[in-house]
Order: sequence, then C-alpha cells, then structure tokens
Amino acid sequence: MVSVLFVCLGNICRSPTAEGVFRRVCQEQGVADQIRIDSAGTANWHAGKPPDARAVMAAKGRGVDISGLRARQATAADFYDFDFVIAMDDSNVEDLEILRPVDASAELHRFLAFAGSDAPRDVPDPYYGGDEGFEQVLDLITEASRGLLNHLRTADRPL
Repeated sequence: MVSVLFVCLGNICRSPTAEGVFRRVCQEQGVADQIRIDSAGTANWHAGKPPDARAVMAAKGRGVDISGLRARQATAADFYDFDFVIAMDDSNVEDLEILRPVDASAELHRFLAFAGSDAPRDVPDPYYGGDEGFEQVLDLITEASRGLLNHLRTADRPL
C-alpha cells in the first residue's frame, strides 16, 4: 500500500481539500484500497477542528465530502509513516524540510509539480479571500491529483 500525506499551513483549507479530492480520484480509478491518504498542517492553530466551512461547501459542490475531516499538525514521524509528503506551497516545503528527519524515507514534493506545465508553482491559500479562491483551489487540486496518481502508477511500487 502506498501512503500520501497532504500538507498546508493550518490543515483547514487546501490540504483537507486535497485529501478529499485525491481520495475521490483514486475511487474513480479503482485504486482507493491501495492508497492510504491523510492531511496535516505545519501549524497547530486548528488542531481538532473541521475544515473551513467555505472549503466544505466548495468541495460539496463538486461531490466531495470533507466535512468529517479534522485538522492535525504534521510531525517528524509522518516522514516515516508516509511514502509521499505533498506540500501546497514553497513555505510549507521549507517548514517540512526543517521538520524532516535526516534518515526519513518519505519523498517530499510540491503538489502542483504534478499538475500541467501551465499551473502556478503553489496552491494559493484561499483563507483570506472570497469563495472564488476555493473554486480555483479545487481546479488546481483536481488537476494535480490526476497527475499525482499517474506518478504513483509509474513509481517504484506501481498501483
């Protein structure tokens, strides 16, 4: 089984959306039982709380239910427990590099590296913006989720 952890800052907008969308993409492709999926934040401000209501509503509008997810903070142990740690932006990558043990085996990637070549570098944080930001995040995450699944299918342990 392959394991993937999505990480953003607070684990209430981007990473739970990525967890839900990627789970849906895996279900649609018939590989959900072969991939363990989770999400976390680099900060602990929202630990134990559900995703932002705007993220929940935007995801629900696309048939993805993330309402049951709860925020948690990423830990050094995640780099041993997961095969892939997927960050939403460069700031998350920097924070995760500090947290990452030197002997950890997890691969650390920016999520949009798996999206098309015209995708921006980072998944923008929609927290301080309007509803349209959550829709843009869903578009980017959906594209990157398909690309990530294709990558996993060609990795050392293909699905």
